[in-house]
Amino acid sequence: MINTNHTTQISNVLVIGCGGAGLRAAIEIKLAGLQVSVLGKRAKTDSHTVLAAGGINAAFGNVDPEDSWKHHFADTYIEGYGLGDSSQIEMLAKESPSLVREIDLWGANFAKLKNGHLDQRFFGAHSYRRTCYSGDMTGLAILKTLIKKAESLKIPIHDNQYVTELLVRDNICFGAMSFNKNTAERTIHLADAVILCTGGHTKIWKKSSSRKRENTGDGFYLSLKAGSKLRDMEMVQFHPSGMLFPEEVAGTLVTEAVRGEGGKLINNKGERFMIHYDSERMELSTRDRVAVANYTEIAEGRGTPNGGVYLDITHKSKEFIMQKIPSIYRQFLEAQMLDISKEPMEVAPTAHYSMGGIDVNAEDHSTSIQGLYAAGEVVGGLHGANRLGGNSLAEILIFGKKAGMASVHYSMKLKAQIRSDKSIKNAHNNINKFLGNGTELANSLQNQLSILMWEHCGVMKNKELLASGLTKVKEIKDMIKDVDVRIDYHSCDDLVQVFDLESSVISAEATILSALNRQESRGSHQRSDFPKLNNNEKCNYYIKLNKESLELEISRKNISPIREDLQSIISKATKVSDLSDKLLE
Repeated sequence: MINTNHTTQISNVLVIGCGGAGLRAAIEIKLAGLQVSVLGKRAKTDSHTVLAAGGINAAFGNVDPEDSWKHHFADTYIEGYGLGDSSQIEMLAKESPSLVREIDLWGANFAKLKNGHLDQRFFGAHSYRRTCYSGDMTGLAILKTLIKKAESLKIPIHDNQYVTELLVRDNICFGAMSFNKNTAERTIHLADAVILCTGGHTKIWKKSSSRKRENTGDGFYLSLKAGSKLRDMEMVQFHPSGMLFPEEVAGTLVTEAVRGEGGKLINNKGERFMIHYDSERMELSTRDRVAVANYTEIAEGRGTPNGGVYLDITHKSKEFIMQKIPSIYRQFLEAQMLDISKEPMEVAPTAHYSMGGIDVNAEDHSTSIQGLYAAGEVVGGLHGANRLGGNSLAEILIFGKKAGMASVHYSMKLKAQIRSDKSIKNAHNNINKFLGNGTELANSLQNQLSILMWEHCGVMKNKELLASGLTKVKEIKDMIKDVDVRIDYHSCDDLVQVFDLESSVISAEATILSALNRQESRGSHQRSDFPKLNNNEKCNYYIKLNKESLELEISRKNISPIREDLQSIISKATKVSDLSDKLLE
């Protein structure tokens, strides 16, 4: 018998995701006097935001008075290789100081200068020191502050809720279906508006800075099924420095703050090799260039015994290290019994951030589905082809707030909400279809997919690798219907894993399809068969789901010229890369 049992919850706005973007959106909604509910599939204190360690960007000019929002704009646009949405970038650069000041006043307690102003450190590819920080635990400080604020406002945050479907009728979103990860109990969440803040898809690579059961592309797949588009899915950032061993921590992030505080990259010949890749900025070059440099040194035989390069900060005092990067010191000591004040770390590139994602309206982060909004890493457009470190934490605060405000305005103008029993029934059926015995295990297929993505769609790509990878992804996709899923009241882990797998496979397919079509090397997207920047590829690639064939379809749209005043900012900006003229051609 088909299970259609569920409880029902009603709110003005439903926020899916309890990380920084989701909580900031929810706070804005509650402050406006509306009812809001937040769903998280992890514990609220353990969202992916805690892994954003090094800092948050805001052009205060506290340390370098020459800095301004215009320099922040130029750095972000240029180092995104011209693919970023200039309107989003302008908002980020202009509004980050007020949001950073606000979260500090709420209790984030960022490092201060003697005059009481926020201290600021260098991050890669920034013209000036504009990254505010709380040691190397900035994301954790922000998350704790947002949770405390949400609790003071009595915002309900429901942990362990796995969202399987957005409820849509006639291109209008009216809620979502979720099940409890512990009990399998289903809930229909009815709302005037829904905000997706579900993160990215970097865990689908074998070496990833994400942890198990997070960043498997849930939001991407939810939005595709609802009818919205994804943009620039090929743009996946590989952070230059992830841990290599032991196996259980391989890929774990070694924050850019290490390089920002003076860490040097060295190969097995003792050479500080960044001089061959970016002699001016060295270790403070863009993440894409440093990742390619590390990858090249390893691939050409100049790597470490464990297949990485050395990251050395032993020239700094232990007191300095313990003050500036205390969690990294502890991380290596606990995992490898390595004292980084005495010996260099071994690091290698790791899948770190989804720069592509859901296509949204820049001003209010609405999607093409009425009543559906998105914020944070799940959204594409801000970072273009390369994300500057420190911009992601600013992004979640600024655009979480904007999505929250927009959802409030939408809800308040809504006179009636059209709902659909058919959509709710379909949401049940999409869970029920997985229940039963099968011959495949989701966890095994997920591991196969992660190896496949690392080997066929990693730091360096080519047509042959991508084409064969796409074929293999589709083979795994065909196996999903045969996955063995058994649940009872005490455990529904199989159900969680099969939905993770389904989202991962669709996200992988979208990524490879986009990577095949972009025939150039631009930022994080590196093709050995197309090694140069190609101005004919100055476009965004869009993915949508054909609801009849259930196949992914790709299209492209050339990037429109940016406003003259913003072009002028880029042309006049100092201390930026030599890409500026090329990107304005």
